Amino acid sequence: MDLSNQELHEVSRLYRQHISPDLARLMKFGGPGSLEVGARDCRVEDHLGRSYLDLAGGYGVFSLGHAHPEVVEAVQEQLARLPLSSRVLLNPQQAYLARDLAALAPGRLQFSFFCNSGAEAVEGALKLARLATGRTGLVACHNSYHGKTLGALSVTGREKYRQPFEPLIPEVRFVDFGDVDQLDQALDESVAAFVVEPVLGEGGIHVAPDGYLQKAQQFCKERSVLLIADEVQCGLGRTGRMFAVEHWGVQPDLLVLAKALGGGVVPAGAILGTPEVWSALKGRPLIHTSTFGGNPLACVAGRKTLEILVRDQLAAKAAHNGSWLMSELDKMRQEFPHLIAQVRGLGLMIGVECVAEQQAGALISELVKQRVLAVYTLNQPKVIRLEPPLTISEADLNAAVEAWRAALVAL
Repeated sequence: MDLSNQELHEVSRLYRQHISPDLARLMKFGGPGSLEVGARDCRVEDHLGRSYLDLAGGYGVFSLGHAHPEVVEAVQEQLARLPLSSRVLLNPQQAYLARDLAALAPGRLQFSFFCNSGAEAVEGALKLARLATGRTGLVACHNSYHGKTLGALSVTGREKYRQPFEPLIPEVRFVDFGDVDQLDQALDESVAAFVVEPVLGEGGIHVAPDGYLQKAQQFCKERSVLLIADEVQCGLGRTGRMFAVEHWGVQPDLLVLAKALGGGVVPAGAILGTPEVWSALKGRPLIHTSTFGGNPLACVAGRKTLEILVRDQLAAKAAHNGSWLMSELDKMRQEFPHLIAQVRGLGLMIGVECVAEQQAGALISELVKQRVLAVYTLNQPKVIRLEPPLTISEADLNAAVEAWRAALVAL
């Protein structure tokens, strides 16, 4: 046995013994069963030197691709200077990132709180909503996904994840995504906030119906309920606009970001809010904090990410390439109706729904044989999601289509 395969067996053993035996089996079943050792742009390399086209994109993390050289350089420079904040002196990188986000954000989102992940951002947004309104009720959507920490899980619309940890946060009610009448009934005087993904990510890549988010905003304003837009997965150019709510002209009271914000190099999350919401923090700026949130490394990565997104017009590129890719995938749906039920999405956030769940698993395995990485959505395992880097080239897009066709033929 050569040294590379010796390491593979050792890492597999350590997963089973020290991480999770079930996770080790799942990753072996759903992936190539090899070690990732390097990545650049849209490609991931394993320990055997095989190159894979990454269409999963870290569930939206790698919008700039893997190890974008400009982000890496910016982070390396900051690493040598000041990696983490003293938490005593003013942090200039945090201030600059907050300014840059405010300049790009829709509506009147002026202030930012920085954290480390999407779930952490949702937790903070829920607390801010209660603080700002003096109310405790929350409304979320069935089939939604906002994270697995206790508060975020409380507004995540899948029983499989919620039930083992109940009782969760009380006074949470769920409505069907896109159902205006249900939302109208749910938003009463007890509700602090309605939290919604403009595009359901883990729920199977479902785009908000036209008019739904506008009605949600109207109801919220009329009833002094805060509208929280969860753009952890769909934000920062992914859907063809810098922020997904811009497709519908909606201006939320709070908006949460993570995943792509760190440029695929440093974990980063953020809560953006209006002056009215932030006024609830007056006199108590430390009522909600994060030790590592807004650290200089993450903020430098975030600033460089925003700069590249704007400079290279990656949102517009996502809109163009996403439209083309969905068109090609829909041709395959017509050719293989016994395998593909529907293709849907917005920009480069695309869901391919298979006729049956087992077909999705088999298709993912066949794609791996074609050296393409893809994954299903957590709430809807029969939906394969495609969230490639927004930097993906025309050659790689064509290679992706060819791989999909070969995988479908093999089934």
